Amino acid sequence: MVSYRAPGMDHDLYPYSALPTRPILRWPDGARVALWVVVFLEHWELDPPGSAVRDPRFIDPYGDFRPEYRSYAFREYGNRVGFFRILEALDRHGIRATVAANASACERYPFLVEECGNRGWEFAAHGTHATRMISSRLSEADERRVIETSADAVERATGTRPRGWISQDFGESHRTPQLLAEAGFDHLAHWPNDDQPYVMTTDPELISVPYQSELDDVQLLWHRRTLTPRYPAIIEEAFSVLHEEGAGSGRSFGLGIHPWLFGMPHRIRYLNEALDKLVAFEGAWQASLGEIAAHARAEMTSSS
Repeated sequence: MVSYRAPGMDHDLYPYSALPTRPILRWPDGARVALWVVVFLEHWELDPPGSAVRDPRFIDPYGDFRPEYRSYAFREYGNRVGFFRILEALDRHGIRATVAANASACERYPFLVEECGNRGWEFAAHGTHATRMISSRLSEADERRVIETSADAVERATGTRPRGWISQDFGESHRTPQLLAEAGFDHLAHWPNDDQPYVMTTDPELISVPYQSELDDVQLLWHRRTLTPRYPAIIEEAFSVLHEEGAGSGRSFGLGIHPWLFGMPHRIRYLNEALDKLVAFEGAWQASLGEIAAHARAEMTSSS
């Protein structure tokens, strides 16, 4: 790692790159924007172990209640009911999603895994539980174990070993990218620092496909408390800017959907309205996360 006292970048995970100085990124068929949708298949533990690193955004400021029936029930609603509203919405719009799957969710919800698999959706590993983040508090051995456990569970459930990784709640240590590369992953998608894929300085190289965290439904609606009826216009505005800019060099747009949130009956209408707007754009390439990473890698290889 680079010392925080050194001038320039404060880490060596990837080099700084000014967008106007890059080679032109071309998507298939001249598309301006690569659109990928990620659906989160997660298991929220009723009583996670005391050693678990939790996303502080979800910890009750008035006390860490155990067992957490309220938070558990929210998430279980998504896996029992909300998920099927999400499936219906994406089917209606002809969208192939990428599934960010917890290891524990793969084991507990085989029906959901089958439903996604029947649609030809791609699976990315997403840690072990929604209540356990990767952080620098983990030892290297424990972090390797989390990564391996996550990949093994997805492979057992789907028959295919995942090549993509989306960290639970954006959690990561300074060594996570290199450990992912060593474990056989070739792309990740939880860094919200760009509008185009880029190469990370791992060995072998990982492709980072940016994920616009500000547009993540939980971040926008749950934590920022943006009114849900505003969601379709916000998504359309963001996509239209990238679509305009993509005329010169392609852009990437990732849309995150959590069934426990958008699968609620009072919200699903607004997800459908947002998807209506997205599919109306011409010059958008709707693809899986893996397809976007593979194309971006080929483009960057050919231009180097």
